Amino acid sequence: MAHAMLVPARIAKGRVTSVDTGAASAVPGVLRVLTAKDYPAPPETDENGPPPPPPTILDAIAYRGQPIALVVAETIEAAIEGAEAVTARYAEEAFASKIDSKGAVREETEPREAGDGTRALADAATRIDQRYVTPTQHHNPIELIATSARLTDGKLRIHESSQYSSGVRGAVARSLGYDPATIEADSSYIGGGFGQKGSLYGYSAIVAHAARLIRRPVKLVVPRSQIFHQATFRPEAHHHVQLGADTGGKMVAAVYHAEHEQSRAGQFPPSDYHEATSRLYDIPNYQGTAANIRLDRNDPGYMRCPHPHPSCFAFESAVDELAIELGRDPVEFRLANDGMTDVLTGKPYSSKFMAECLREGARRFGWDRRTAEPGSMRSPSGGSIGWGVAVAAYPSMMVPSIGTLRVYANGRTTYSISGHEMGQGIRTSIANVLVQGLGIDPDKLEISVGNTATAPQHITAGSWGSAGAIPTTAQAVSRMQSALKQLLGGRTPRGDIHRRLASTKRPYLEVQASALGPGQDASALESLRQGGYAVAGPEYPAFTTMSYIAHFVEVEVEPRLRRVRMPRVVSVADCGRVISPRTARSQIIGGVVWAFGSALREGTEIDPRYAGYLNCDLADYVVPVNADIGEIEVDLINEPDPLANSMGLKGLGEVVMAGASAAIANAIHHATGKRIRHMPIRIEDML
Repeated sequence: MAHAMLVPARIAKGRVTSVDTGAASAVPGVLRVLTAKDYPAPPETDENGPPPPPPTILDAIAYRGQPIALVVAETIEAAIEGAEAVTARYAEEAFASKIDSKGAVREETEPREAGDGTRALADAATRIDQRYVTPTQHHNPIELIATSARLTDGKLRIHESSQYSSGVRGAVARSLGYDPATIEADSSYIGGGFGQKGSLYGYSAIVAHAARLIRRPVKLVVPRSQIFHQATFRPEAHHHVQLGADTGGKMVAAVYHAEHEQSRAGQFPPSDYHEATSRLYDIPNYQGTAANIRLDRNDPGYMRCPHPHPSCFAFESAVDELAIELGRDPVEFRLANDGMTDVLTGKPYSSKFMAECLREGARRFGWDRRTAEPGSMRSPSGGSIGWGVAVAAYPSMMVPSIGTLRVYANGRTTYSISGHEMGQGIRTSIANVLVQGLGIDPDKLEISVGNTATAPQHITAGSWGSAGAIPTTAQAVSRMQSALKQLLGGRTPRGDIHRRLASTKRPYLEVQASALGPGQDASALESLRQGGYAVAGPEYPAFTTMSYIAHFVEVEVEPRLRRVRMPRVVSVADCGRVISPRTARSQIIGGVVWAFGSALREGTEIDPRYAGYLNCDLADYVVPVNADIGEIEVDLINEPDPLANSMGLKGLGEVVMAGASAAIANAIHHATGKRIRHMPIRIEDML
């Protein structure tokens, strides 16, 4: 195995005019230094075809940190030393690095509207008009982005920490002009992902080409500081929320404009900030507009609960402000504005138990003991106690999947299915269905996910992993039971499924199953087989499907240091049928912890002079630690949604983070009377 290290560009925009690799090549152990001249030109784009793959190494520089060279060496130490020895000359150009920089370009997108929001707002008896800011934030999974490539038996085999192994295969094939059939991509275990590893990056093809050139396996682990500059992130977003209520306290209008940081060519959609907020309440007049602010930085992208987390922070803060303006209890006000119809489509929700989440959460939290006046509740140590609430939603989507189940007479069971394991527990959920349905030995069960060699793979993101894999798995169980029954021909031998199969003198029995989302047809399965993208929902032909959650938060603001503590949280989720209670509860706890970090700790600092990230490590990018987190009590409504899919489940992983940061901000207002409309909220905001 040879080791590789990327060399990042030291300018934000311009061209590489020369690269000096002499000193790097002289480092003992360095095998080769690759630059733009060693890579094929990017493939020509076809407006009717798929989007172009991410570029490999180019002389044109679009953002600071873009790779300009790759050093391959015998050891990681030699690769690092060689990369540090590479020097380059540039022709620099003017650039815009922040959302308010000169040279930033505003680009409006299509609105999402129902009714006449502007007119209804003007006629409203009570109005809220506020602006909120959510910061640039970066994923920081402990497991870094990594890829390795090797040529063996005429195939290029890529092992990568990716949520989209079929996308990796396709991107490498198109970048390098390979036949996709000669490439296998394996992402069986990827470590933490949460959206960052769902995007495709040029280093996959960069490393694959290096392996082909030196005829040896090559491995790249991207350092954390380079991940900040090369991988996707959550962009800074500005939210202008206007809400209106009639004389009876019914919300009648929402006018919400969102805009966020965007790279010059990036496609992260700002209009999706409205996908959750428009489906929380029965607000008949909803006007949702959005814009990209195009800058000279790397692409923003999907980060845990990508749009609903920031949008619900803004929207649920505004709802809280409106409830207080009306003199209404924040829980009662939300319940009074609940609705069962999607205002954007006019279709009913397949299920919606947000009200049940609120009622059960309020009961468990003891909300009836709350006094309404800000600053009216105190701890024994003299700290200000605040109680806050917020709700949130997330689209529940499905992807097609194909599974192959094989039961052996010797006690083994193997199952290959579309999906990726990033620690969210998809293997556990799949195993639960197989073990409960077939009575097999879980210790002899092998589940293959994320490997293009064993099953067609769809990107695992958007909380659709279980919704894609579990219905297919249940169908595979049913087909295996039917196939064995037919094989036995009426006989009823004793023993488990393996012994019954052994009685037929067959070494194994195999079945295949597949599943589609509502409204999808066989073309979705064909797209899956070709490595394409075929997501159904949340707007299905006859209904809309969303997951919901309610968060109740207690904070304590210390009287002198003004530090914010979070002694306890109660979170109640509506995710349809719960397949794996343990992993579901774990998802909620993790989401609340991350929301705490987002609300009170996390923010990426950008140097506008150089368009670089200043706190691109775990020392300066502040995340929560155990001492920050109090008691988190979780519950699940566990009401199956039979319309969503055959198993009645809805997505859970993403929705759990949405709303929790708003609940923290609302609790801080209740504790102090200060309404903080930005994240992260830090000590200086409390002074």
